[in-house]
Formats: sequence, C-alpha cells, structure tokens
Amino acid sequence: MTSDALFRSSVMTVEPQWIDYNGHLNMAYYNVLFDHGVDEAFAGLGLGPDYVKTHNASFYTMEVHLTYLRELMEGDPVSITLQMLDCDAKRCHFIQSMYHATEGYLAATSEQICMHVDMGLKKSAPFPAEIHDNIKAMQERHAALPRPPQVGHVIGIPRKA
Repeated sequence: MTSDALFRSSVMTVEPQWIDYNGHLNMAYYNVLFDHGVDEAFAGLGLGPDYVKTHNASFYTMEVHLTYLRELMEGDPVSITLQMLDCDAKRCHFIQSMYHATEGYLAATSEQICMHVDMGLKKSAPFPAEIHDNIKAMQERHAALPRPPQVGHVIGIPRKA
C-alpha cells in the first residue's frame, strides 16, 4: 500500500536479457530499475538530464542497501516509489520501493544516500537553492509517512544470545 504523497515512477517491464539462470530477475537489474526510478523522481526536482549540462553538476550515489523480498519474472511490470527521508545542503537520504505494477506486491527496496557534486571540481557542493527547496519540500511531504521497516536495516546473520 502506498500513499499519494509518494513519487511513483512510470511502469517498467522486466526484460528477457535480465533473467538469470534461476529463471528470475538477476540481482544486478533490480539496481537498473531502481536507477530509472530515481532518475524520474529527481527529474521532477529539477535534477534531470539537462541539469548536468546547465549546472556542470550532478549527484553521485554514496551508499545503497538493497533488500530483495519477492521474485520478479520476465515480462513483469514494475513501478518504483521514492520516499525522501532526509536531506541537507549536499545530500539526500531516501528509500525506493519496487512493486509489481499489476499484482501490487512489494518485490524489493533500495535505501540510498546521494551527494551533490560539482563536476568541474569533482567535489561535493551544495545544491542550488531552488533545487534544495524542491528536495526539502518533498522531504516535508513525506515526513509524516511511516518509515518502511527496511530503513536502517543492519545486515548480518542473526545469532541467539
């Protein structure tokens, strides 16, 4: 179940060449789908393909934590939601959720932190004010939404004490 406040991507399709020898979507291609989802969401914030050209700046992924919850198969339609969890002058922390677009089940999540980068200097730099305002407004719209249980998840083999 998703909220109308969340960004939702266009519907994408699991491609035949993305299927692995187990007969389901290969783990690498979850990242491809999540990447397309963040590109759509960030274009809406003013960080689309032209942004690199006009501002000589971009955003780089610093950390990703993917959680695989359910298989996807060839031809499955998927959509991605994005919930902005936090931001500052240079960084965004968000979680994306991948859903089967017709059956509605949650297939995977991707928690990420990205950094705004001056492409000329190859160093972090503050977002322009209008972009930061857009990101902050998204984060404020999402602040009251429940945090998915995968946020901040620690990886490890559970052991009994």
